[in-house]
Amino acid sequence: MDLTRQRIVVTGGDGFLGRVLCGQLRDQGVPDSSIFVPSYPEYDLTDVEACRALYNNAFDGAPVDVVIHLAAEVGGIGANRENPGRYFYANMAMALHLIEQFRAMGLAKAGKFVQVGTICAYPKFTPVPFREDELWNGYPEETNAPYGVAKKAAWQMLDAYKLQYGMKSSYLLPVNLYGPGDNFNPNSSHVIPALIRKCCEAIDAGADHIECWGTGSASREFLYVEDAASGIIRAAEVMDDPTPINLGAGFEITIKDLIELIVELTGFTGEIRWDPTKPDGQPRRCLDTSKAKKLLGWEAKMDFREGLTRTIEWWRTVGAALQPLQGLSVDE
Repeated sequence: MDLTRQRIVVTGGDGFLGRVLCGQLRDQGVPDSSIFVPSYPEYDLTDVEACRALYNNAFDGAPVDVVIHLAAEVGGIGANRENPGRYFYANMAMALHLIEQFRAMGLAKAGKFVQVGTICAYPKFTPVPFREDELWNGYPEETNAPYGVAKKAAWQMLDAYKLQYGMKSSYLLPVNLYGPGDNFNPNSSHVIPALIRKCCEAIDAGADHIECWGTGSASREFLYVEDAASGIIRAAEVMDDPTPINLGAGFEITIKDLIELIVELTGFTGEIRWDPTKPDGQPRRCLDTSKAKKLLGWEAKMDFREGLTRTIEWWRTVGAALQPLQGLSVDE
């Protein structure tokens, strides 16, 4: 599919990943007039009427050709523990209404629906590296299971709609994202922005230590936001069925080693104190990305150390001015 000739709706297009993805679409020649980003509260995507209005209004009545569904309600371990019902409902409702209205309004005959899922859909003890055929071999890690199950249900909906209605679609499973423009909000940030902010605040305050959740033994894989965006766009171009595809960087790092690296790169010289009464989350996360290479011809490009350096620099020069400095606890 030549995306430069399509009318594209990008839900969540004004978010962290969405801004980068829309920028890449423009760089590839998609005109601004062919990209529509629904905003809240004008379009509450958990409401079926709002989804119907979105498809009617996005391009002044002209049909939508592609939906790239990035919008989600998501947060770290703490936020997931506090909002399991909301996270399940919001993410399930958005996918349910957007996919069904895409079909009901006749857009599925020629269009395509691209759903971005989550690594949280994998079972808690998935063998490492995670392969896509392991998705149903167990229950997700408990703290983020409602969110993960809702995102996985969207994949099953797309698979069913492919079988019954011939809807073209794609389903991606990106690993934990990071990069400039990430969410550094202390109430909902993930592990990398939380740790960066914690170290920078500690330096500014002259603190002699920082406190971190868990034991540091859990491992994670991280994908630079620009790499994630390019993989999603590539899937929109070449995939017509929702076979799940991992998007990852092909490496694994423990949270302990991660915080030590961020401490080094930020210049914090104090003590790291771990709170083992707080949860570690899923024990390990690292993806097998061979399917992405085979089906999409895609591989991540950003060196992790360089990506972290760019993210830290963004926070110090831009991000910190956007959010008042205040203490926070690190979760993911």
